[in-house]
Amino acid sequence: QVQVVESGGGLVQPGGSLRLSCAASGSIFSIYDMGWYRQAPGKQRELVALITTGGTPHYADSVKGRFTISRDTAKKTVYLQMNSLKPEDTAVYYCNVEASSTWNSGQHDYWGQGTQVTVSS
Repeated sequence: QVQVVESGGGLVQPGGSLRLSCAASGSIFSIYDMGWYRQAPGKQRELVALITTGGTPHYADSVKGRFTISRDTAKKTVYLQMNSLKPEDTAVYYCNVEASSTWNSGQHDYWGQGTQVTVSS
């Protein structure tokens, strides 16, 4: 079983910054892509940023230049540094980890419980 836990959400004023963290633990053989998604009220969940096994980042157009995703493979952790936050960034942010539990179990998606980010004055 793989557990994924996010932290770092909160209330911030427009233009401010937040750093989200996500740690994977449990029965993990290997971790592949790691990413952040968000879901605002009344909207579908959308990809915010993803970082591949090799460390290549990908971003949604709406956050390019403002958000930075990074990972610490040894710590099984992914981070999302969010700068110049806007009210439209308000959402529940979810961490997604692609991982395998054994050498032959295949890759599976694991999700965290979500952390609320509110950007408001």
